[in-house]
Amino acid sequence: MVECFDTMKKKLKKEKTGWGSVATWYDKHLENDDTYHAKVVFPNLARLVDIQKGQSLLELGCGQGYFLEKFFEKSELLTGVDIGIELIEIARKKNSQIEYIAASADAPALLAGRTYDRIIIVLALQNMKNINEVVSNISRLLADNGRAYVVLNHPAFRVPQYSGWSFDTEKNRQSRRVDAYLTSMEIDIDMNPGQADQKNTTTSFHRPLQVYSKAFSKNGLAITKLEEWISHKESQPGPRAIAENKARKEFPLFLCVELRKFI
Repeated sequence: MVECFDTMKKKLKKEKTGWGSVATWYDKHLENDDTYHAKVVFPNLARLVDIQKGQSLLELGCGQGYFLEKFFEKSELLTGVDIGIELIEIARKKNSQIEYIAASADAPALLAGRTYDRIIIVLALQNMKNINEVVSNISRLLADNGRAYVVLNHPAFRVPQYSGWSFDTEKNRQSRRVDAYLTSMEIDIDMNPGQADQKNTTTSFHRPLQVYSKAFSKNGLAITKLEEWISHKESQPGPRAIAENKARKEFPLFLCVELRKFI
C-alpha cells in the first residue's frame, strides 16, 4: 500500500542519513560551476553512462536532481529517488517531467515491477546505512542488459575524520595520511561546513572496498569497470604549490565502479 505524501514526509524527516535539512543551502552550492560535481563527476559519469534516447535511467539518492537535470538532455525516461523530502520538493519544481519519488533507497518494494537500462548512485551510497538492501534493490531494478554506476568518495583515501593532508618540509612533499581504513565506521558529518550559525549533521558510513565488493557479488552484480577521478583544482602560486598539485594527481578524490548482472 503506497503511503500518502504527508505520511511519507513525516517518516523521512526522522532519518539522520539524508541532506533534506540543508536542501536550500545545498541547492545553492551546486549552482556554482566550479564544483566537483560540475568539473569532475558529471563529465566522467556522462561518458560512462552514455545514455541514449529511449533508454531509462534511475538515480538513487538523487538529491535535488542535479544529475538528472543534465541527463534530461539525452533521455526523458528519468526517475529519481531520495529520502530528503525537501530535496525532492526542490527537484519537482525544477522539472515536472522527471519522476521524483520521496523514499528510502533500501525500501523492500521500491519501484516494484520496474527495471531500468541505467542506474546511478552518486556520492550517496556512503551515506546509506543498509548497504545490502540498497544493493539488492539495484540488482532487482537493473535490466538484464543494463549497467549501474556507483560513485563514492574514495574509501581508501577519504575517510571522514580519519584522513587528511600532511606536508614534509624537508622533502617538499605533500602526502595523504590515513589513520584507519579496514574498520567500518559510522561518522557524523557537518553538512554545511564554514557556517557555524547553521550546524547540521548527517551520518556517513566508511566502508573498506571489500565490503562494497562483497555486497555487489552477493546480489549478483559484477564490477566490470573501475575508474578513479582526481581533483580539477590547482593551488595558488607559492612554495608548496608544485607538491600540492602533484599530490592531487596521485590521490584520487572519487571512485567509480560499473556494475552488470551475472546471474
